[in-house]
Amino acid sequence: NVVVQLKPEWAPLGVEHMKQLLEEEFYKDAKFFRVVNDFITQFGIPAIPSNSQKTPIKDDPVIQTNARGTLTYATSGPNTRTTQMFFNTRHGGNKFLDNQGFSPIGEVISGMEYIDAIYAGYAEKPQQGKIQKKGNEYLDKEFPLLSYI
Repeated sequence: NVVVQLKPEWAPLGVEHMKQLLEEEFYKDAKFFRVVNDFITQFGIPAIPSNSQKTPIKDDPVIQTNARGTLTYATSGPNTRTTQMFFNTRHGGNKFLDNQGFSPIGEVISGMEYIDAIYAGYAEKPQQGKIQKKGNEYLDKEFPLLSYI
C-alpha cells in the first residue's frame, strides 16, 4: 500500500476535489501512464472514458514545495486542474514547479518504494488523447506492462 496524507492547509480546494474523486472511486483501475525517471509518476485519466470529469477547479496558491513524495495536480495552465495527478519522484525535489503554479495537496507517508517501483519502461509514449478516448482498452493493448491503481 501507498499511504498519502492529504494536506488541506496546503491546498484546500485540491484536497476537497481529491476527496470527491476518491469517494466516487474515480481512480479505480487508472493506469500510471506517464513515468519519467527522477521526475514524476502521473495518473488520473479514467480507465473507462465515460467516467471522465472535465470541470476544472481553481488553483490553490503554492505554499508547499514540490518535494520528493508530494502529490500534485497536473495542469495545462492557470485554473485547469481536473483529475490528473503526479507524484514527485525526483530525489532533490521539483522546486522549479513551484513557480509554475503546481500546488502539492499531500505527501506519501509510507510506501514511496512502491511509487519508485512503478513500471517506467514506456516513459511518455502513451498518448493522452487516445487514453481519454479509449481508456484502458487502448493502454492494455499497446502498453500492457503499465502499473495501475
